[in-house]
Amino acid sequence: MAVKCIGLITSGSDAPGMNPAVRAVTRAAIYNGFTVKAVYRGFKGLINGDIVEFKTQNVSNIIQQGGTILRTSPSKDFTTPEGRQMAYENMKAAGIDALIVIGGDGTMTGTRIFAREFDVPCIGIPCTIDNDIYGTDTTIGYDTALNTIIDAVDKIRDTATSHQRLFFVEVRGGSAAGFLALNGGIASGCEECIIPEIEAKEDQIGTYIQNGFKKAKGSSIVLVAETEETGGALQYAERVKRDYPELDVRVSILRHLLRGGQPSAHDRIIASRMGVASIDAILDGQRNIMIGLKNDQIVYVPFAKVIRNVKPIDHSLMEILHNLSI
Repeated sequence: MAVKCIGLITSGSDAPGMNPAVRAVTRAAIYNGFTVKAVYRGFKGLINGDIVEFKTQNVSNIIQQGGTILRTSPSKDFTTPEGRQMAYENMKAAGIDALIVIGGDGTMTGTRIFAREFDVPCIGIPCTIDNDIYGTDTTIGYDTALNTIIDAVDKIRDTATSHQRLFFVEVRGGSAAGFLALNGGIASGCEECIIPEIEAKEDQIGTYIQNGFKKAKGSSIVLVAETEETGGALQYAERVKRDYPELDVRVSILRHLLRGGQPSAHDRIIASRMGVASIDAILDGQRNIMIGLKNDQIVYVPFAKVIRNVKPIDHSLMEILHNLSI
């Protein structure tokens, strides 16, 4: 059956660049003769029938806005067969033939299950600040989050230097991923970062304190990925306070700050490219794939490959960080 109407969903945690992606999908779809039905509040909205037809004017002046005009909400019901059945019935009642879903790894997993159960053509667009989705070099929102880290750390460093303090700065870690902490650490000139991919043992923290903080600068910033594996910035700060009571140790937790704000030029561009590519995929008869970027080229990645694989981190970047922090 030929696709005539496309449903558009933003799901999971919001990220800068979702709105540019919504804009690109909507306008590219209309340009190519499709009807667009926007689903509000993620898969929860699909279950509740919160569906509205979008025209070009619905996405005017949103490319610069953070968050998502479609809203997003977790849905426990969508994790059940009954909830997905209701979502499918509402989708068909609205005349939707295919779905384009914008979100992170959990969104891709849920979309794949839905596509397989009901034989619905689905296209995923990777949008998460964590950059932890396999099959794409970068995700929408990641660049903006990195720039937010840089801005925050630059300001924290002023205080760290003035008071000769050691700051542990916690950033998002996604599903045990240290991309933000590691690359944010390099970009902001941090002295150390703690990420789940590289275990931070107690003796390593001690070595860092002795060789890095106490001998070198008298003030320092450590980025910590917020994951169960690392325990977060508070755990490391308490450890250092216990073992080195003479040090002035502080903690700053960025977390949700990183998910907000106007998307960077880079995120607006890749959101626009991926949005258009998702419509091209529909036109080509593609289904159950995610749009990715490899070496700055658009690629189509099967959901099965996205879900099955873990995106590796470049361990050589840690060596770069250490070389530059002396």
